[in-house]
Amino acid sequence: MEPGNNTQFSEFFLLGFSVDPELQPLIFGLFLSMYLIAVFGNLLIIFVTISDSHLHTPMYFFLSNLSFVDICFTSTTIPKMLKNIQTQSKVITYEGCIIQVYFYIFFAGLDDFLLTVMAYDRFVAICHPLHYTVIMHPRLCALLVLVPWMMSAMYSLLQSLMVLRLTFCREVEIPHFFCELNQMVQLACSDTFLNDVVMCLASVLLAGGPFAGIIYSYSKIVSSIRRISSTQGKFKAFSTCASHLSVVLLFYCTSLGVYLSSAATHSSHSSATASMMYTVVTPMLNPFIYSLRNKDIKRALKRVCGIVGIRWPIVLGQMKYP
Repeated sequence: MEPGNNTQFSEFFLLGFSVDPELQPLIFGLFLSMYLIAVFGNLLIIFVTISDSHLHTPMYFFLSNLSFVDICFTSTTIPKMLKNIQTQSKVITYEGCIIQVYFYIFFAGLDDFLLTVMAYDRFVAICHPLHYTVIMHPRLCALLVLVPWMMSAMYSLLQSLMVLRLTFCREVEIPHFFCELNQMVQLACSDTFLNDVVMCLASVLLAGGPFAGIIYSYSKIVSSIRRISSTQGKFKAFSTCASHLSVVLLFYCTSLGVYLSSAATHSSHSSATASMMYTVVTPMLNPFIYSLRNKDIKRALKRVCGIVGIRWPIVLGQMKYP
């Protein structure tokens, strides 16, 4: 295939979920529904944690940040895909593709880091309960959020710059519903050895590091729970981290599914399906996991709904009619 400079290409073609035209309305409705549920659910978590003073704790501060990141993560890919389905277009501009790669990597990495921070918060709460308020002071909490934002921004910028140095062939069709980094690198006609090395090192350091931190935190949590004598005390301690553990398992299982599907099969449909689970389903389910398994969130939702239910008739009663 004939190589060409990457600046000569003005657009890429996204092929994921675009094979059968008859399925387009179904796919559009499905993704729109999941996107709206994910956005509304995470916005509800943010609203509840801000509105209820009982939730002004480090744990829910990190949770609200995670919900915000999940909204941004899904908004990086889904709106563009819905627009392409509606307009019967597969096109994304070269600049738009690079921007999508940047923000996809940025928010995916940030998700990973925040889950690690939340694991550390649960470690301190269960293993050092008497010193929890001293250790998790507001300045440290702000730092634990700021550092992941900075690290994710630098890493995503590095990967985006690495893509900019590549030259692409005439075939610029991406078998995905968004611009995925690995797929773009595979389309390049120039040498991608440096890109592959950077991606491998990043996978080890920026994915393996947070995962190791989570494993270490939960190993200490399990050891502390086993030392509790009463069954009720063990259950209470475990219940404080059950929601987070569920989200961690969901996040890493879907991430592993994306990796295995891209490594074991060349089917674009299988790879796109696995990426859909990681990109849309995980952020959509996170609010349900925290609202269904967390008593504090349940109480806060009831309090907020109760206040709204009380105020709404009052507002209606105060309205003046001509």
